[in-house]
Amino acid sequence: MPEATKTEIGRRFFKLQQEKQVEKAVEKIRQAQGSDWSLYSHQDIEALKTVLAEVWIYIDRDSWEQIAFTRLSGIELRELIRFGRDIHDSVISGRTAAEKSMTVLMKK
Repeated sequence: MPEATKTEIGRRFFKLQQEKQVEKAVEKIRQAQGSDWSLYSHQDIEALKTVLAEVWIYIDRDSWEQIAFTRLSGIELRELIRFGRDIHDSVISGRTAAEKSMTVLMKK
């Protein structure tokens, strides 16, 4: 088995950190939504994860830590999901979705 380069190790670490932070954010949102969480489909949740992953890439870590995921309204959550779906459908780029999402997320 070939040895991984430092660059590859760095990429893997970055991806693992990203996934961990997105999962933590989704869990906060899920808990805050309570029974309303069941209104969201698996595709909705995957779209949310996609857009949050993009935000995590483009936002500085201190700002990410300041986001009040538990205070997102249903309307704001649906807006984020729409941005995630737009990424999947190649309507907008990940960066554009992240920028639009940051506007929603930083209001709180």
